[in-house]
Amino acid sequence: MFHTPAIPPLAERMRPRNIDELLGQAHLTGNTSALRKSLTAGNVPSMILWGPPGVGKTTLASIVANHTHLPFFTLSAISAGVKEVREAIEKAKVAGKAILFIDEIHRFNKSQQDALLNAVEKGIITLIGATTENPSFEVNGALLSRCQVYTLKSLQEDELIRLLQRAMQEDTYIKQRTIQLKETAALLNLSGGDARKLLNLFELVVNSFAPGEEMRVTDALVMDVAQRKVVIYDKSGEQHYDVISAFIKSIRGSDPNAAVYWLARMIEGGEDVKFIARRLLILASEDIGNANPNALLMATNCFQAVTMIGYPESDIILSQTVVYLASSPKSNASYMAIREAQALVREKGSMPVPLHLRNAPTKFMKNQGYGKGYKYAHDFEGNFTPQEYFPQGLENTKLYEPGHNAREHELRRSLKNWWGDKYDY
Repeated sequence: MFHTPAIPPLAERMRPRNIDELLGQAHLTGNTSALRKSLTAGNVPSMILWGPPGVGKTTLASIVANHTHLPFFTLSAISAGVKEVREAIEKAKVAGKAILFIDEIHRFNKSQQDALLNAVEKGIITLIGATTENPSFEVNGALLSRCQVYTLKSLQEDELIRLLQRAMQEDTYIKQRTIQLKETAALLNLSGGDARKLLNLFELVVNSFAPGEEMRVTDALVMDVAQRKVVIYDKSGEQHYDVISAFIKSIRGSDPNAAVYWLARMIEGGEDVKFIARRLLILASEDIGNANPNALLMATNCFQAVTMIGYPESDIILSQTVVYLASSPKSNASYMAIREAQALVREKGSMPVPLHLRNAPTKFMKNQGYGKGYKYAHDFEGNFTPQEYFPQGLENTKLYEPGHNAREHELRRSLKNWWGDKYDY
């Protein structure tokens, strides 16, 4: 039985082979640019390519490797670890020198990045790292100091249209079809400056036509195909905010099944693991609070753990934490208390601190009455004695209303026991 070889996606078929074919990065590829001069001189530095998805980071790394004629090794920081880094360095030693391309290098933790330092410094490898995150925050200072940082920009509308036209004229499979590109707004909007997303969506649209059918590409058709066949998740666009909103609301609503689903959507979409963990930290305090104080500890440990190990193992830790938070009792009492307190401060301004609550480090301050009459709680039975802590005019103000859950019922009983009717909830 004969098998037809798999046809690579259009974006891969249209990948530029040399620097002159690369669209949209004239500041890097122009005749007077530093990168082109380095290529011409044959003295290519280690570099970090920083820019949004689909702007040519991987392509540029491949072009650099082709130009230098050096062995080219690639790793993905999502799946590779220190072991794979060391294996690549050993291969480079055998070859004499090589280019090591690491996609999503920001996902490497400190120890993984440190494993590269010696090989970069000694010239065993020319490192090319690709990242969508600001390298100043995500790449170790020691490694960053050994690399040039080149910023890639999203493709502009005219460049994206040129890319579509080039595909219709040059791609072996696309140019065999008679295509009328009637409208491009939907293709451009959905791609968001991402050339890979644009070409692959365009190919889906073209393949949606039956053989012999008139191929008129319209915005309505593109939207229909996108909704049926493409899971759109743009880390910097509307879907980013829609999905994180659904994620948070699922946890707040105590549905671990839906919460894990939205978590998977973000993970599969390449969302930054620390962004997800930060949102869990906020939620643990805002939506669970003292109903389950362990929730904040769990979320804090989650953030520390995923920061250290990155993907792919972080998906398990995130899932455990999400399930725990979604299954916890909920309270927004602390959140509401600070919001009401902030509103009160904005309304009343900076009211004077009562004299008995002020420090009195000098004799003059003591003579002015600072600290006079203050009752030190630990001098009294049960480490409590009633006194006024609010500024004058705000006495007996209530800002914290304990939630209706087991833990905060305990807090309510304690406050009632101490303060009596003043804290009669």
